[in-house]
Amino acid sequence: MNKQKWEEKKTSLGNAIIMSAVMAVVGVVIGVNWNNWFGEFAPYFGLETSVSSNINWSELDEVYNKLASTYNGEISEEDVIEGAKKGLVESLGDMYTVYMDPEETTDFYNDLHGNVGSGIGVEMGLRDGYVRVLRTLPDNPARKAGILAGDIMYKVNGEDVYDLSVEEIAKKVRGETGSEVTVTVVRDGEEKSFTMKRETINNVSAYVEYDGSTAIVTVTRFDNDTGTKVQGFAKEFTDKGVKKVILDLRGNGGGYVSAAQDLLSLWLDNENILIQKSKHFGNNTTSSNSGKAILKDMKTVVLVNGSTASASEIVAGALQDYGKATVVGETTYGKGVVQNLYDLSGGTVLKVTTAEWYTPNDRSINKTGIKPDIEVERSYEDINAMKDPQLKKAKEL
Repeated sequence: MNKQKWEEKKTSLGNAIIMSAVMAVVGVVIGVNWNNWFGEFAPYFGLETSVSSNINWSELDEVYNKLASTYNGEISEEDVIEGAKKGLVESLGDMYTVYMDPEETTDFYNDLHGNVGSGIGVEMGLRDGYVRVLRTLPDNPARKAGILAGDIMYKVNGEDVYDLSVEEIAKKVRGETGSEVTVTVVRDGEEKSFTMKRETINNVSAYVEYDGSTAIVTVTRFDNDTGTKVQGFAKEFTDKGVKKVILDLRGNGGGYVSAAQDLLSLWLDNENILIQKSKHFGNNTTSSNSGKAILKDMKTVVLVNGSTASASEIVAGALQDYGKATVVGETTYGKGVVQNLYDLSGGTVLKVTTAEWYTPNDRSINKTGIKPDIEVERSYEDINAMKDPQLKKAKEL
């Protein structure tokens, strides 16, 4: 290695004084105008801007000081801070904007990737003001015990849970493999209890079944590998003589938009798949990938229901807008908002609603959902009797 000879650089004292004065002036100017300049240029460098606030935070100090001087018990400063964070987020009144502590963060990512651990094999959702069983998974404890779709989740191990969220109830139902859990449901106004042993739940994000020349692709959620899985299925369709695809998105609560993008790329070649409108981040469009639309000419039917949400609605809406598929079933859930995940200190995460989604034809998804081309209802009675009029209709088309 060649070493360069170090040479001492010399400058005059006068030049140094002048340069110091200039830098001081520049520093003052930048300091005075920093907030304005940073707000203007930060987005170009991918940086976040801080938002000035006139909130009087001293009122929180007032509450804490009064508690500290009067409360007849111990006060955990850590719990106070965590509670304040949750309260701040909950004050927005947005069910999708959530502050998650480290344990909740771990549970969230496990759910997103299907790492649900051991449980009883039920999918739940908020319906008619209660958390109900949407469906039971095959060869899992809940179905074997006799729990049915439509049952209201009422108690877990004797503890009332009917006023808890889906996530909170799911957390109580899960546990170590082999351990027992008693779930009490309300069915037709009567309580019914089921005691089961928890088992490891195999919850894949996508799978395919064949009915003659029809491929039935079921996507349960949009995980990192979902698009790749379905692309793998599609590559086999020619060899299997597939003439029609039924894409079943019923009960799919969403996931990664990038996975939905990969899936849509099987039908749409470099087409706009969604419009995103945001107060802070502006409006932009997302396109499908190029050169992967191997199903663009394939007859396609998409199955949806009231539990089809988020990224699933993006897929159904885009295929419907471009006339690439006939949508069958019931109007979807209507979750057309974008959440970004922000890592905070201490292993916590803030999930924030940052934008709204619209279909390629500028149809709003949020609170309206995607209306099917052909409406077919599937009742809880149908589900429990293993009847599927929606799938039957899709096969007839």
